[in-house]
Amino acid sequence: MSSSSPENDEDCVVAVKFLGPQLSFCKPAGKSSKPEWTNIKIENPCFYSSRVMFSKKDNMFRIPGSGGHLIGSLDLCEPNDKLKLQCVGFENLPPKLPTPLMDSCCVSQHLVESTSTGETFLVKQYRKTAKIVQGVAQMKTQFLMVFKLDDEGNAVYTQDMGDLTMFLSMSEPFCVPSTSFPGLLPNYVYILDFDETAMVSLVDGFPLVATTGKTDAPYYIPPQNILD
Repeated sequence: MSSSSPENDEDCVVAVKFLGPQLSFCKPAGKSSKPEWTNIKIENPCFYSSRVMFSKKDNMFRIPGSGGHLIGSLDLCEPNDKLKLQCVGFENLPPKLPTPLMDSCCVSQHLVESTSTGETFLVKQYRKTAKIVQGVAQMKTQFLMVFKLDDEGNAVYTQDMGDLTMFLSMSEPFCVPSTSFPGLLPNYVYILDFDETAMVSLVDGFPLVATTGKTDAPYYIPPQNILD
């Protein structure tokens, strides 16, 4: 959503990305008595399994392509139904990567924006099947990489987000200042998914603790003593 008030803000826009080429928009509080959806067909197949996010900094919707080498942006203020594409160049990659492990994983990309610092991060999450329960594969994060993304499309690998704590979930990912929320650990990524709860230190990229199974809580913060 482009606004936190979909029922009252006439300028609020809701975007829905489907699996495949369809990207749809709607103004739920628009002047029309019956809000209509505008459907856009994305031609590039690298965006078919991507997720859409709204950038408050750039005031547009953005979509990372498969592999993270392309980012598509759509400015609703311009009468254009085509994604504006930006190539991404990865820099400062660590010399030793667990390549055999990464090659055996399914990788997903996340665009994460920090409203407190104005930074944009590109996250690569490597997951593989941990077990199969009643015919359904449960995925578990094996490795995670975070890149700082600038306006020129340079994605610089980093192990330092400063005071920020990042959250990845089925909802839109986000960052918060850890000092504003007692109990959070700075420079960590918390993974809160349907079949996985984990936290990752950016120092090594591997989950320090991981559990599988659904939780009734809206979120889960691992206890502090897990690092002991």
